[in-house]
Amino acid sequence: MRCVGRLAEMIAASAGALSRATGRGGGTSLPGMVLNRLDPGALRRLGGGLGGGAVYISATNGKTTTARLLSACLRADGRDVTANAAGANLASGVTAALLARKRSRRATGRARRRGRGRGHGETTGCGGIGVFEVDEAALSEIAGALQPRAVVLMNLFRDQLDRYGELEAITERWSDLARSHSLGPATTLVLNADDPALAHIGADLNVVLFGIDDPAVGRRELPHAADTVRCGSCGGPLSHDLVTVGHLGHWRCDGCGLRRPEPHISARRVRLDGLDHLELTIAGMNGPGGADLEVVAGLGGLHNAYNVTAAIATAAALDVPAEAIGEGIAGVQAAFGRAEQVSLDGRTLRLLLAKNPTGANENIRCLLAEPAPLNLLVVLNDRTADGRDPSWIWDVDYEPLWDRIGSVTLAGDRCWELALRFSYGGLDPARFQVRESLPDALDSAVAATPPGGVLYALPTYTALLDLRAELVRRGATHDFWQET
Repeated sequence: MRCVGRLAEMIAASAGALSRATGRGGGTSLPGMVLNRLDPGALRRLGGGLGGGAVYISATNGKTTTARLLSACLRADGRDVTANAAGANLASGVTAALLARKRSRRATGRARRRGRGRGHGETTGCGGIGVFEVDEAALSEIAGALQPRAVVLMNLFRDQLDRYGELEAITERWSDLARSHSLGPATTLVLNADDPALAHIGADLNVVLFGIDDPAVGRRELPHAADTVRCGSCGGPLSHDLVTVGHLGHWRCDGCGLRRPEPHISARRVRLDGLDHLELTIAGMNGPGGADLEVVAGLGGLHNAYNVTAAIATAAALDVPAEAIGEGIAGVQAAFGRAEQVSLDGRTLRLLLAKNPTGANENIRCLLAEPAPLNLLVVLNDRTADGRDPSWIWDVDYEPLWDRIGSVTLAGDRCWELALRFSYGGLDPARFQVRESLPDALDSAVAATPPGGVLYALPTYTALLDLRAELVRRGATHDFWQET
């Protein structure tokens, strides 16, 4: 069986190398897809070499950034981290990351060298720890194949309804996972107390709750596109004392008494400063009444305050000291497409992934704090990875941007749907241009942006990949799969 496994690994690795060599992809999923087909037990077998176990991070929004933040905290503590940093978050992507780890260690002899960690099982010599972002629908499959040390469930928002179904379907899957044998007695569940769909999952398990407790960054009423508005216990309407992102916040049900639980780790103070700066005061690191932790992140927006807080809560559950947490968070830059910055033709291009109403609205919230006039490139695709139904754009609050716009270029497979949405939203068609070709759209948007200015791109997921591929072709950035 060992020979069969090694042969399967060689074939899978060769498939990945061929994919990269021919420019068909980065080999972040294909090797795992091939290996899982040839050796169905590969994920469990390869994952068994992780002395520190595996951490799975799942959510509608924020998986990639939170995984990057947690990985940085662990590395700052001297731990050897294996991650699917390029965002390949199905079982094939996790298997591919584990295969790449094994082959890299074999090639460099790293397995014979000790890391600088504190003697825990996550040092290089002991096999390291895995940090994997995991697709919401794939979490149960992956956890069933490789039992996790920790599972981080951050949020559930409406996204790709044609693929996932309603939010309740994912909530039920995750609840079933929490009750299953896939999570062992030593598994820690890290849950967002501010999401009523998640806060009470696995109440009888080893749970760490996180949330935001700064009323200065909240609002009193839910946005019209809020997703979870009814109690998961009795079905009654939820009330909110504080609303942060989408339906997240300090919630309660006046019908049955279910309410937001007190988080163990919370952002007591949040200071937002543009797209690239965030300061948090974290309470609960040293137990009730203990000293707060001050952290600074090179990320922006309230949604990233949640990502940072989730990463800190998980790192603390993994016994990462506060000093390493602060060092790790401070060193993280935006992941590809998450306010990523690219220089192009004398302009600065900011890429803001906008794949669902909540994510798009948070991006707009950030843009409203940026200097006007705003130059926008909005790209809407409706491919499988985007969701085939683009009607979600009618729940995005674009209208507050109208008074701050300098130029608007619309593009993508459904660019005319965007044009209709913007027209009905009150933007004069004379103030935007539509380009069916993405290279033409990029040229037009750049030309409409003054030299030295900033062009903000809001693409859906596959549109982001198309846009970055075009930027790579122009020599402005690197392939996304080279992310580490």
